Amino acid sequence: MGERTEIPPGTLYMLVLKVLARSGPMHGYGIAQHIQQTTEEVLRVEEGSLYPALQRMLVKGWVIAEWKRSDNNRRARYYSLTAKGRRQLAVETSNFSKVTNAIWRVIDPAPEDA
Repeated sequence: MGERTEIPPGTLYMLVLKVLARSGPMHGYGIAQHIQQTTEEVLRVEEGSLYPALQRMLVKGWVIAEWKRSDNNRRARYYSLTAKGRRQLAVETSNFSKVTNAIWRVIDPAPEDA
């Protein structure tokens, strides 16, 4: 098992939106598990971060929620991406790319910058 790392600030929305875009409606626990499994357990989403973020995303109109029965027959709130959420995913991904590229320019500068 790999070392677990906290999700970098500002990326939780992007990760949740991307999971919902790829996988369709999911409950919170499923979203957290998907992120953890996809990242080979490097990233872990804590409940104390995930559920408040999902609530903020509901208020912003990026996701909608519906109560359904989970695979183990428990009542769970399933989240789905909205059109506004898809647009926000593009914004979040673009911002993340800009920041990541800027960080790499500091970590591994071009030969003429070194």
